[in-house]
Amino acid sequence: MRRREFVKSIGGAAIAWPLTARAQQGERMRRVGALIGGAESDPDFQARVAAFRQSLEKLGWSEGKNIQIDYRFTAANRERTESFAKELVALQPEVIFASSTLPAAALQRESRTIPIVFGIVSDPVASGFVASIPRPGGNLTGFTSLEPSVSGKWLGLLKEIAPHVSRAAFIANPVTMPYDLMMRSAQTLAPSIGIDLVPIRVATAADIQREIESFALERNGGLVVAADTTTAVHRDVIVSLSARHRLPAVYGERIMAVAGGLLSYGTDFADLYRKSASYVDRILRGAKPAELPVQAPTKFELVINLRAAKALGLTVPPTLLATADEVIE
Repeated sequence: MRRREFVKSIGGAAIAWPLTARAQQGERMRRVGALIGGAESDPDFQARVAAFRQSLEKLGWSEGKNIQIDYRFTAANRERTESFAKELVALQPEVIFASSTLPAAALQRESRTIPIVFGIVSDPVASGFVASIPRPGGNLTGFTSLEPSVSGKWLGLLKEIAPHVSRAAFIANPVTMPYDLMMRSAQTLAPSIGIDLVPIRVATAADIQREIESFALERNGGLVVAADTTTAVHRDVIVSLSARHRLPAVYGERIMAVAGGLLSYGTDFADLYRKSASYVDRILRGAKPAELPVQAPTKFELVINLRAAKALGLTVPPTLLATADEVIE
């Protein structure tokens, strides 16, 4: 309490001046683009965008007053992503927010000068977005969504919650994430826990349905569904297929467990949108993306859906329940 009072009384004078300066600066309208990989009607992507907006507001940017944000939603469609990237670059905004890998790649092809902040990218160096994590060097910077080792964690969680599983399909879109890198990480663990890892690369809902139904023909199978825009957009298809074929599944993001999936482990994506807004703010105030280091995730959350576990006839180990950040009953 004393520290808070000190900040208010002593630091208040120092804090008030920049805020006043921001209000005066806000008379000039600034333009920002936002290329979002999800569907505009998707409530989860809307929640992420809301987090982005709220973060900007806290930093002094009010839509319609001192900032204009042009949003485009792609619903994980590659052609739409390319088209909207061209549209946003043509508007010549001062900075563009790219939600994930596919939007960031499309925007990079369109402009090497407009600053671009990416929010959820698995491997920005391998994707060619930055020269290095500490010094990006070009017109892109932002936030990574995971570490390669997390794919081994997903596989371990699958075996822990469903010990009978001896085959696991690793599902993701190789265009939107470093698929081979993640697979290699999972394969280092797979033999030691008695799991045969099966690669499944998908790009559309039709791919997902065909591949999962084919995989489900053999017994003792399970799914590891990596976090990428394609799997997020088509989560209802994946969750319903895993339930229909009684395939225990571990997912890379929370929205999959909320949609009825068994278990998820990953970063808080809304928080990454929120943090991305801080980089948009810094660039609008004169910072160069080449000098803003790419930031790695610091928080992972484990979500368990007990209803899904019951439907699959699984008993969640008490030790696993004890470590869960959220339990859906």
